[in-house]
Amino acid sequence: MSADLTVLRTPRRRRDATMLTLGLFVAIVSAMLPVFSVIAPGPWVAGAVLVTAGVLGAGLLVRIARLPAILASAIELGVWVVVLTVIFGRTTALLGLIPTPATFASVPGLLSGASEEIRLGVAPVEPAVGLAFLLVGAIGGLALVLDHVVLTARMPLLAGVGLVAVSLIPTIAIPSDVDIVAFVLLAASLLFLLRVDTRARAIAASDRDPAPRRLGASSTALGVAAVAVIVAVVATPLLPQPGLRFATGGTGGIGTTINPNLELGNDLRQPREVDVLTVRTTGPTAPYLRAVTLSRFDGAVWQPDSSDTVPVPPDGPVFDRVGVDQDIALADWSTTVTVDQLDSPWLPVPYPASTVTGLSGDWLGMPQNRTVVTRAGSTRNQVYEVQANVPRPTLEQIRARQVGSPDLDPALSSLPPDVPAVIGDTARQVTAGASTSYDALIDLQTWFRSSAFRYSLDAPVEAGFDGAGMDAVADFLQVRAGYCVHYASAFAVMARSLGMPSRIVIGYLPGTASSIPQQGGTEYTVTSSQLHAWPEVYFQGIGWVPFEPTNSLGVPTNFASSSTTGGAAPATPEEDAAVPSTAPSPAASSADRGDTGAVEAGGAGVGARTGTAWIPSVVIALALLLLAAAPSVVRTIVRRRRLAAARAGDPVAAWTAMREDAVDLGIPSPASVSPRAYAAQLVDEHGVDADDVDLLRGALEEVSYAGTAPDAAGGPALADAVERIRTQLASGASRTRRLVARVAPRSLIVRPGAEAPERETTAV
Repeated sequence: MSADLTVLRTPRRRRDATMLTLGLFVAIVSAMLPVFSVIAPGPWVAGAVLVTAGVLGAGLLVRIARLPAILASAIELGVWVVVLTVIFGRTTALLGLIPTPATFASVPGLLSGASEEIRLGVAPVEPAVGLAFLLVGAIGGLALVLDHVVLTARMPLLAGVGLVAVSLIPTIAIPSDVDIVAFVLLAASLLFLLRVDTRARAIAASDRDPAPRRLGASSTALGVAAVAVIVAVVATPLLPQPGLRFATGGTGGIGTTINPNLELGNDLRQPREVDVLTVRTTGPTAPYLRAVTLSRFDGAVWQPDSSDTVPVPPDGPVFDRVGVDQDIALADWSTTVTVDQLDSPWLPVPYPASTVTGLSGDWLGMPQNRTVVTRAGSTRNQVYEVQANVPRPTLEQIRARQVGSPDLDPALSSLPPDVPAVIGDTARQVTAGASTSYDALIDLQTWFRSSAFRYSLDAPVEAGFDGAGMDAVADFLQVRAGYCVHYASAFAVMARSLGMPSRIVIGYLPGTASSIPQQGGTEYTVTSSQLHAWPEVYFQGIGWVPFEPTNSLGVPTNFASSSTTGGAAPATPEEDAAVPSTAPSPAASSADRGDTGAVEAGGAGVGARTGTAWIPSVVIALALLLLAAAPSVVRTIVRRRRLAAARAGDPVAAWTAMREDAVDLGIPSPASVSPRAYAAQLVDEHGVDADDVDLLRGALEEVSYAGTAPDAAGGPALADAVERIRTQLASGASRTRRLVARVAPRSLIVRPGAEAPERETTAV
């Protein structure tokens, strides 16, 4: 009968290995699909599929031939190298497939090119040779590792954790809809792997133990899991939509995203700028483009506004016309925006927008601040037209208006109780001669733009106040050198200290006018270096009025007197505060350069970093270290508990602890082997002291078969025997095996008694 079972096991083993290999291939392809939101599909996809199929196919053939498992990994590694050589290194390879020293010498150049593509690219990146090499090589390497995990170590659950992590990375990096097809395919393939592996273990165990076994438990569990996947797919769209995901400095390429957290320093200090969008307007000048407003300030952080939204219709108004007093003139301007390398959920629009048409995807408008956002899409490649109703008060009209309104949120004027005295004292000192609120704000703007201040991207970093909190504002007023974030935050906080409601806007400065005449108005190009922040103050009967305190950038706000215009509107467009322009002014030459600071000065700020920019990297590194150390820590805790129970006289705990030590070192511990047979195996094949093993085995048999109560007095001897056996087993293992046993203990996944009997004679 034993011979018959042996014959039957071979075809079944081949079938199980084939099914596991196919399931793993589908799982890897499924995990790769969400990457398309970050990396555009292309020829590299075929290369990735080819190298994955080659690696997994080679491993399957080795296992069918019943060769050692280590040989499978070696052959897979060779196939990985050969396939990469055929795809990327044929010109330097021998016969087009055998790598030469010149082939290996080309790898650093490819990796350098990939790094540059990642650093400069905007999702979805069109990969060149370098990035394609990195992607194909990484996916092939993942296939090699997971093949060992699933088919050699028989730990499909661990492989599933890795594949899920890979599939989640693109979703975390880029705001987008969940890829339902990829999710279902990945979940189904992982469930398939678990099912095949579980059934193979159960059937193999039944071969050694003919007693009837019930295999329905695993089917029930996998059925529950399948139902959970279906429920997740059906129920997820019905759940409330998540809030917008805020980018942190430096993501999305070189300034090609909009950071609403006032951490623009890293984006502005990038060494290279790119064109993010173009603007064509019917107005006399290019408008500032606003994307995000920040109204709530707790003393440390300005919070982006998040309020009720309304859907943006395909045609028709998004917002009502601007509510201004009857004597305030309104100008209707049309602006067409074509987005290039900008990937953001916030849509740059002129203020105050009323109608936005031409957008693709689902977009939402925030009536509170007239901004437009999406929860799942992106500005990438959008072309849209914005109609704006621009208030154009005269100097007399805005001077006659009071700031604030009873209907405004009190948070727009609030400050924390611990405001540094220098902020309020300086605000009152600078505005001491002002007779109106508007005059006080102009005094503040003029003071910031005077020679007393200097624009710099480096000084904040060197002084350690690269931020917008209260302490950063106080330091900025002392050092008097900084960039737009410092000027905008200082202006807004000082305005609030004078009792004026204020907020901060993040968007783009007006672009550079094209020298080529365009039909439908002048075209302006906006670059990544023109990412900007500026303050606004609310005036009754007029609305939010922007100011430009940043020294040497933009156009300062000024209104013309009606006596010079003969009407209600300003005499010149550049004096219109509602839309600061790029018309000639003392700052016009700087406006075209944008908020680039040290980059403008010949790259003095290239490579600069904030004093805390290293923190995310350190946190990620620590998290990875903790994750890597978790199995070892858990195993140590489990083992100490086993030894504590053994020291208290529990022979079952002592025997289990010994078997777990053996499993960690790669020694099989199948359930079909009796304690006597297993003890003899340890002595004969692994050089364990017979007295120590017999001590544990005898105590176990007395408790299990004779019904003898555990002897607490003999507990220390049991624990000491376990420790000695572990030392003896480790001394007979290789250094690599000992390291793996400590870092990735198998007993956490492969419990003693869970291994298939055929693994005693053949590696899978």
